[in-house]
Parts: sequence; structure tokens; C-alpha cells
Amino acid sequence: MRKTVVIGASLKMERYSNQCVRLLRKHEIETIAVGNREGNIEDVRIQVGRPCESNVETVAIYLSPKNQEAYYDYMLGLKPGRILFPPGTENPEFYKKANALGIETEEACPLVLLNTGVY
Repeated sequence: MRKTVVIGASLKMERYSNQCVRLLRKHEIETIAVGNREGNIEDVRIQVGRPCESNVETVAIYLSPKNQEAYYDYMLGLKPGRILFPPGTENPEFYKKANALGIETEEACPLVLLNTGVY
């Protein structure tokens, strides 16, 4: 089964990270939400910290490049197949680190990918 970790998940429904979690679940994709506050986005619990996960296909980042730094080791340690960088999260420094480990990086919006069927 496909699994996506959403970094920067928010309880606020208007946030793209929240919309991403809901849309992933609508598409029946196993979703792990990581954020600053615990709570639920529908049936997904937002976890604080860095939950241990395996078999991660995709990481979707909803943090500014500066705030991503604290998660570099965590994201790379998940060994995902790819990391998605929606608009505003682009981070060439991190692309190099991920690519060096064989992790694909994409400047792409998960919402668009899901809604167009190319996720």
C-alpha cells in the first residue's frame, strides 16, 4: 500500500497541509500527519515529533525551507521514494541531500497531483 508522510500538518481546515491529508484519505492512501499540535484531521491523528515509519513512498512538505532544516535527518531516514515540494517550500539545498541518497525530489503540489490522477 502507498504511504505518505505529511510534514507540517495543520488542524486549520483552510491550510493546504490539512487539505492534503483529507484528499490523501479520500484517495485511500495511508497517511501519517506530522505537525506542531496534536489533534485529528478526519481519521488521521497529527503526531508531534518524528514518528518512526517504514515503507514510505512519499513525503509532502508544508514547511518553509528554514523550518525544514530541523526535519532533514528525519525525512531522509524515512527513505521515501520521493519528496514533494509544493509552491513556497522549494529548497535546492535539501534537493541535493535527498538526490545524493537516491530520493527523487519534485516541485509539485500534492493536491494537483491527486486531483489529476498522477499522484
